[in-house]
Amino acid sequence: MAISAEQEREQLNTGTREVSEAHRFDPAPLEAWLKANVEGFSGPLEVRQFKGGQSNPTYQLVTPSKKYVLRRKPPGKLLPSAHAVDREYKVLSALFPTGFPVARPYALCTDETVIGTMFYVMDMVEGRILWDQTLPAYEHAQRMPIYLAQVKTLADLHNTDYAAIGLGDFGKPGNYFARQIDRWTKQYKASETEIYPEFERLLAFLPSTMPDDDQTSIVHGDYRLDNMVLHATEPRVAAVLDWELSTLGNPLADFTYFLMNWVNGVLATIDDKKAHGAPTVEEVVAEYCRLTGRPGLPALDWYFSYNLFRLAGITQGIVGRVRDGTASHPQAAEMTKRVPVLLQKSWEFAQKAGA
Repeated sequence: MAISAEQEREQLNTGTREVSEAHRFDPAPLEAWLKANVEGFSGPLEVRQFKGGQSNPTYQLVTPSKKYVLRRKPPGKLLPSAHAVDREYKVLSALFPTGFPVARPYALCTDETVIGTMFYVMDMVEGRILWDQTLPAYEHAQRMPIYLAQVKTLADLHNTDYAAIGLGDFGKPGNYFARQIDRWTKQYKASETEIYPEFERLLAFLPSTMPDDDQTSIVHGDYRLDNMVLHATEPRVAAVLDWELSTLGNPLADFTYFLMNWVNGVLATIDDKKAHGAPTVEEVVAEYCRLTGRPGLPALDWYFSYNLFRLAGITQGIVGRVRDGTASHPQAAEMTKRVPVLLQKSWEFAQKAGA
């Protein structure tokens, strides 16, 4: 029986495995560091590697009484400003005391002699990680609360007073889209392996048609269903994961990235959302606006084009790491096929936005 792309992705990314040769290290210095720096730590220590993660290698630290998670910079040649695990640690440390759902951060290690690169350690949050946004394992009545929980959690993040929790220097307020387009263009060019005409067309269109940057908030940067842990039994988010791309920026960039599920993801294939138990695009927008106090949202096609362009830049970066031998995911080579598809879709939305 054939499996869906989402099921295949779930199988490839769920659970742990033996640590790969490229990411192996001597656990003895790490155990000594944990005893000295992580409150309540007690060995012996077993180190395993999570299957998922395209960028920062992520490990499960198993002890007789508790499990922890370690995220590190990958070894080898890296792009400038990428893999900033210290920034991840900073945003987790700021958000955790507010009650926003993130794993408890324990300690950051900048001493590269311990395991070879910078890393941090956080709590392992137990619960459900779901991969298929259509929620096929759930009944009709169970689905809507899960969708709305995702919207509420994102709205809670955007409503957080970043300056009040010590993140006033976490990014530059304003000009977010200009800075992001510039960032991902540079990453794309640094990692470029093939020439696609859509890239140059988008590079001419997007910067010249940017919407006004109306607000600044903490943005997650990769907010999607499989980057969160849902509570084991309740329809609420227990922890948002993978903060590598977080910064201060325009909350609409974050929200419309999440909304891409409805226009370019598996939810786009479901014609009757009500019959399925899912909200429509309009209902998601209305709920987000209600929770964040917005009167409404502007035309969304530019934002969708921007998000796909950004995804192409991120994906091309993974392709570049395959070329350079630093990719941390065994399926990273498959990303090569995604780049032209993302660029084509981005250009289609750009045309709807007036290109």
